[in-house]
Amino acid sequence: MDGAPIEDGFPAVKLFNQGYSYTYDDVIFHPGYIDFPADAVQLGTKLSRNVHLSIPCVASPMDTVTESAMAVAMATVGGVGIIHSNNSAAEQAALVRSAKSRRVPFVSDPVVKSAFDSVDSVSDFGSAPYVLVTESGTAKSKMLGVVLRSDWEKLSDKGVKVCEYMVSSPESVPASYDFEQVAGYLAAKKLSFVPLVRDDEVVDVVTTADVERIRGFPKLGMPSLDAKGEFLVGAAIGTRESDKERLEHLVKAGANVIVLDSSQGNSIYQIEMTKYAKKMFPEVDVIGGNVVTIRQAQNLIQAGVDGLRVGMGSGSICTTQEVCAVGRGQATAVYKVSSIAERSGVPVIADGGISNSGHIVKALTLGASTVMMGSFLAGSSEAPGAYENKNGLKIKKYRGMGSLEAMTKGSDARYLGDTAKLKIAQGVVGAVADKGSVLKFIPYTMQAVKQGFQDLGASSLQSAHDLLRSELRLEVRRTISHYHSVLFTWIICWIFLQYMMYQ
Repeated sequence: MDGAPIEDGFPAVKLFNQGYSYTYDDVIFHPGYIDFPADAVQLGTKLSRNVHLSIPCVASPMDTVTESAMAVAMATVGGVGIIHSNNSAAEQAALVRSAKSRRVPFVSDPVVKSAFDSVDSVSDFGSAPYVLVTESGTAKSKMLGVVLRSDWEKLSDKGVKVCEYMVSSPESVPASYDFEQVAGYLAAKKLSFVPLVRDDEVVDVVTTADVERIRGFPKLGMPSLDAKGEFLVGAAIGTRESDKERLEHLVKAGANVIVLDSSQGNSIYQIEMTKYAKKMFPEVDVIGGNVVTIRQAQNLIQAGVDGLRVGMGSGSICTTQEVCAVGRGQATAVYKVSSIAERSGVPVIADGGISNSGHIVKALTLGASTVMMGSFLAGSSEAPGAYENKNGLKIKKYRGMGSLEAMTKGSDARYLGDTAKLKIAQGVVGAVADKGSVLKFIPYTMQAVKQGFQDLGASSLQSAHDLLRSELRLEVRRTISHYHSVLFTWIICWIFLQYMMYQ
């Protein structure tokens, strides 16, 4: 019929109410109208009701992803890291304090000895040109001096105590100095390194090589800082009675936000822990989850959470959907939960399923305020663990917190299985190739996200959310041909592997 309207895509409210559960790869957005440059896109957002970030990126509380080095790097680029709880309360609190005690964008591990120790081998220096000397022989004590590698090499008796030839009272700077202040001090004093000190304790050491390395990365943007000028750092806890003591340790250590870490957050345990945390520490935001439905979200919002973590079985190493037959496609989950959470002013973290910048654009446009990343950050320089070489490739271990390996360290409480006689895995163990530093690839990723927003015609996250509820149109792209393309890809990979095996 002439003049009849021609449908061109679907509004989100129609697409996500047809009884299908969509992943990020299942849906595609239609482009909008561009009247601004990509660099004009503003990615500032909220992690929770009261915690603001410069970029919408959150490092997942996994023991192969986020410890102090990752938390520092993420805060440096404007995001935040949530330090995992697969350790003792004291160990986790120490990681929080370590991250919050510095303003430089990395964590090194300087060699420290006491004044009565000796340097027995050149290997004691590692790759550094120095060994620090403190009262107790650990970083948690007063610095007395420094042993220079060049001085040690001149010794005829290498077994002599370091107090006999160390350089006493070396130059140092406050740990509150940011990167540019430290770099300026090194240049002005013509030093090759300088210790960072806080309350007479050594926090870290910065070398001229560190300065050159950091300046080789994209220009650092606006860091995530709290009211005291310290890096924003989050920490995860469980919902057991013992986690109340852990919570107290973390708040005393300076954690800015607490994430209740559970694979299924809609439980009496999490509701009671939320109420307890908000009563005891009302100044600290509490993020609940994980949830994927409106009903789950409503229960936690009513309990008082300041943010919601969305996702169940959508991570690359998570098998909850296969093992337990529960969960939801991540695109549908983010859209549904965000729609109800927005009415209460509760920000949503899209947790899981992020493997490229396009997924980030989709998660944010569908209503999330931030994205939580695990595999995306695993394998980076800042991720815990040492690199291994396998077939000429540098790799790091990456495991799901529902894997049996992680459960043996305590993560089974996350799956309400810590009291069960039999442990049922809801995750696997794998490896991720070396990705370099977060300080390099996150800025590039954010630039790609800005270009995605520009194509949508959204100049900010709020603008994208407004478009979602108005003129933005979507379509489903998962068809039979899609499955054929996946099958074709697997066939090609199999042929390639067979070829390599017989070379």
